[in-house]
Amino acid sequence: MTKIKICGLSKKEHIFWANEVLPDYIGFVFAPSRRSVTIEQAIELRALLDRRILAVGVFVDAPVAQIYSLLEKGVIDLIQLHGCESVHYIQALREDANIPIIKAFKDPKPSDLLCPSAIAADYLLLDSKQPGSSQCFDWSVTNACSKPFFLAGGLTIENLGSAIQSCKPYAVDLSSSVEIAGQKDRKRMAEVVACAHRL
Repeated sequence: MTKIKICGLSKKEHIFWANEVLPDYIGFVFAPSRRSVTIEQAIELRALLDRRILAVGVFVDAPVAQIYSLLEKGVIDLIQLHGCESVHYIQALREDANIPIIKAFKDPKPSDLLCPSAIAADYLLLDSKQPGSSQCFDWSVTNACSKPFFLAGGLTIENLGSAIQSCKPYAVDLSSSVEIAGQKDRKRMAEVVACAHRL
């Protein structure tokens, strides 16, 4: 069974649908985005989330105080870093936060997977050059990944099975492909969760 993360949940109905279909992870985006949520919104949404689902906080070069505030409030279970965070930033978070850290790389090269920031993280997230663009990166890069990784970028219900079989990720990460007209769709969420969990 491949784990799956549905990212960019921002409304109560998204949480209710997640509770029905049970992805392994959901993502709250705290970086500027049309899918972003405030700390207050995230607290409210997390309170509604089935405890079997882990919440990932998605940040881009965020002040560590913001991350610590969410940790103290019990809003997030994992930290996803999608910016230019240094190895020192990641190491300090690991020591103080004591929860898993995912470091994201856009359009990754084999050398990225061995850089200090990658080595310092618990998991990697390998994404396309423009996250949310429905474009895939060169999946052959995943062959060089020795750390558990989340596969993202351009994944749809049509290619999800082949992506899992080809890349053998720890987890897959979807957002825009489970939306219709920019809004999360329950049926699409259910389809991709069922597909990932079959493989």
